[in-house]
Amino acid sequence: MYYVYILESKKDKKMYIGSTNDLKRRLQEHQNGKVQSTSYRRPLELVYFEAFRNEAQARRREMNLKHFGKAYQELKRRIL
Repeated sequence: MYYVYILESKKDKKMYIGSTNDLKRRLQEHQNGKVQSTSYRRPLELVYFEAFRNEAQARRREMNLKHFGKAYQELKRRIL
């Protein structure tokens, strides 16, 4: 399985969107400061994730959300 996930920074309340094939490992990397783009924004909380059968689907969804268009706005409204 592949996952698209959204983290929220407890420090600045901003969201981070990512994808991985091992959600538990990736969350640990974020929490331990091993991900440069989120290391200064810790602590982080997983607020949402979606599972996909293949990497291509997950990457497509991740890019769709990262464009911050209608898909992102609707999802943000649902999870907040």
